[in-house]
Amino acid sequence: MAGIRVAELAKELGMTNAELMQNLTDLGVPVAGAAAYVDADVAQVLREMFSESPATAGRTVEVAPSATLKELADALGVGAPELQKKLMDMGTLVSVNQRLKPDTMKQLAGMYGVTLKMKLEERPVVKAPKRPGPRTGPQPRPPVVTVMGHVDHGKTTLLDYIRKSNVVAGEYGGITQHIGAYQVDVPIGKETRKITFIDTPGHAAFSAMRARGASVTDIVVLVVAADDGIMPQTREAIDHARAANVPIIVAINKIDVPNANPDRVKTQLTEVGLVPTEYGGDTECVAISALKGTGVADLLEHIVFLADLLELKADPNAPTTGVIIEARQEAGRGVVATVLVQEGTLRVGDCIVCGVAHGKVRAMISDRGEQVKKAAPSTPVEIMGLSCVPSAGDRLEVVSDERCAREIAEERKEKQRSANIERGDNRSLQDILKELSAGQQVELRLVVKADVQGSVEAVIGALNALAETQEQVSVRIVRAGVGTISESDVDLAAATNAIVVGFNVRADHPAQQAAERHHVEIKTFQIIYELTDAIERAIKGMLAPEYEEVVLGKAEVRATFRTPRGTVIAGCYVTEGKVVRNASARVVRNRKVMFQGAVSSLRHLKEDAREMAQGFECGIVMDGFNDFAVGDVIEVYEQRQVQPS
Repeated sequence: MAGIRVAELAKELGMTNAELMQNLTDLGVPVAGAAAYVDADVAQVLREMFSESPATAGRTVEVAPSATLKELADALGVGAPELQKKLMDMGTLVSVNQRLKPDTMKQLAGMYGVTLKMKLEERPVVKAPKRPGPRTGPQPRPPVVTVMGHVDHGKTTLLDYIRKSNVVAGEYGGITQHIGAYQVDVPIGKETRKITFIDTPGHAAFSAMRARGASVTDIVVLVVAADDGIMPQTREAIDHARAANVPIIVAINKIDVPNANPDRVKTQLTEVGLVPTEYGGDTECVAISALKGTGVADLLEHIVFLADLLELKADPNAPTTGVIIEARQEAGRGVVATVLVQEGTLRVGDCIVCGVAHGKVRAMISDRGEQVKKAAPSTPVEIMGLSCVPSAGDRLEVVSDERCAREIAEERKEKQRSANIERGDNRSLQDILKELSAGQQVELRLVVKADVQGSVEAVIGALNALAETQEQVSVRIVRAGVGTISESDVDLAAATNAIVVGFNVRADHPAQQAAERHHVEIKTFQIIYELTDAIERAIKGMLAPEYEEVVLGKAEVRATFRTPRGTVIAGCYVTEGKVVRNASARVVRNRKVMFQGAVSSLRHLKEDAREMAQGFECGIVMDGFNDFAVGDVIEVYEQRQVQPS
């Protein structure tokens, strides 16, 4: 017989017969006794589980805490497929390049009698390049001002007036679509001062972007319309500014409109804790008309005065750091990022790292569209040369060389992958089976593309907020990225049965052809609330129809008649509403439903009738029911589809 006796295998493995028989039972291979045979394949599995290989037993090996399965296999001196099989037996599917948790690695090593030691990973050090000239120490720098407020209260109009440019005309729906940073020269007395403005969108869906604006700012200008007063987005802006511990100057705008009431606005400000100075508080309020320019000069003076009180300083010769305000992918230009320099001086040719992106500054463009060679603290510039699109809010650092930048970026990518594993991205077999069997909830899958990273995040935030309001339908974003809708986006949508949604982007020609070929729906939008409205309509279309019962009328049975064929006719009097032929009906007796069916025949004075109104007598026949009794009530009703809410 093929195989080996239990007693012989137990002796080979150095355990008692009883121990081996228990292990076999645990594996689902019960045996009758020590003389029973064990299949050769099962015996080999047991040898692998309990035999200490001379090549591995008693050893101690070092691996990185974020080692891949292949790296662990190499360290243990075994094949990667062998480890994959062991993990599969444990209920986990892992690829050879996937990173393992330390506990999992120790468990695998223990199967080979190996002690695993986690070695400290050498962390790349951020090396700043040597700058020519002596360190001058902190110097006064321009203030960074974030303009916040409710949609259509005039934030962009105010910046437009200050910059003497026409930004407003190109906007869609009165909403600024992405964060812009601009530096302006402001005449204050006999000198000219610089102020850097950040314009954050005011719509509620962009609250995350607005919060990011507050995190890099020195002063917040809160624009409140004199006719509308404080609105929900105004309160959000106040919360963001307070959370960032940033002083607020209130610009009461639209003072020239007929129903303007600045005093009411000041009272509302007091109610939310921003007490105006004229009421004894410390909040400066400036009345302006952004459209006509009234009071704007006074507002700028207040900004400069507050900046002087804050004593804002930075060292232009310090190691250069900054923050990404916005980033996007542009055809012909590659990755373009808007950077606000915070310390040091950013120069063309600098090697930089921003989050998981790295590169060399190939070109710098000022907010006026001019190419510049360097940017001092508080200066916003567009830079080109990054390896990928960084996230808005990522910290920019200048390092000594491209190799250093690449190493830091790669280390951060690895940490991101490890974090994904910790969140459970390496799903077990049981998890997959659960997902396959839980097919009760409808899932709307989306591929999201937008013009800039901030817009991607805002769209995802809006869609997630929308999904939270739905019970039967969940929203799953299978891909989100920056740039034109491509053929690969459509291919992914086709494979996952998803809809492609674009915000401020279009689909290229190959993508359009692929969409026609695969019957993939592409929807593009330029206003975020139109996007969310369309998705909400799509969700409602996926819901199972909801119906409500509408009672059409009631009839009381006053007599019964039996035809020669045995059919019973209920002689009725319509007491409420109307009775309709072929409508659904129920027979109620003493508040108990005796039968449910339909009105199959309706007659009045021996003539067929389509419906009978209240106050008329009629004869009713219901197929399948002949047990009418005097006093029964026939309720006639219909099911009407209800629009999902």
